[in-house]
Amino acid sequence: MATTDNPLSPNAKCTVCKPPGSAKTIQAASIFLAGSIERGKAIDWQTALTKKLEHLPITVFNPRRDDWDNSWEEDISNPQFKEQVDWELDQMAAADVTAVCFVADTSSPITLMELGLRARDGKVVVCCPKGFWKRGNVQVVCHRFGITLVDTVEELAEEAIKKLEKCMEERKGAVV
Repeated sequence: MATTDNPLSPNAKCTVCKPPGSAKTIQAASIFLAGSIERGKAIDWQTALTKKLEHLPITVFNPRRDDWDNSWEEDISNPQFKEQVDWELDQMAAADVTAVCFVADTSSPITLMELGLRARDGKVVVCCPKGFWKRGNVQVVCHRFGITLVDTVEELAEEAIKKLEKCMEERKGAVV
């Protein structure tokens, strides 16, 4: 895991943390990538977004698990499943920013839940393209709670960068 003494130096590195791992040091700011995965059916928007953020001295919590096994039973009695969900909840709660990305042609019930969990905290940016089956619900939630809503991953990156830079400025780059 890459870290530097001064997280705002030109040599600072973006650190990506995936389950079941944990970040030893959180960089100048952190972001959790909540959104469509659908057992690997959704496009890998997480990698695309991370590439747009990698110039920042941040920690990215990406829940897309490299060793996920679709045969795992989604039940609290399954230790791998519980570990995954606990990891997601813990990292989402710890993150300075949550980027929520809905992918058209997915149902994404967990993503809807994640948006509901974070809607009130003012730390969320949302991408919900036309074609997502519950776009209207997402629009209303975003409107109600003053959440920035965009249509593309590129726009999501721009809005996430604004929130992350604001967080880093408020902290003056201190590693936490």
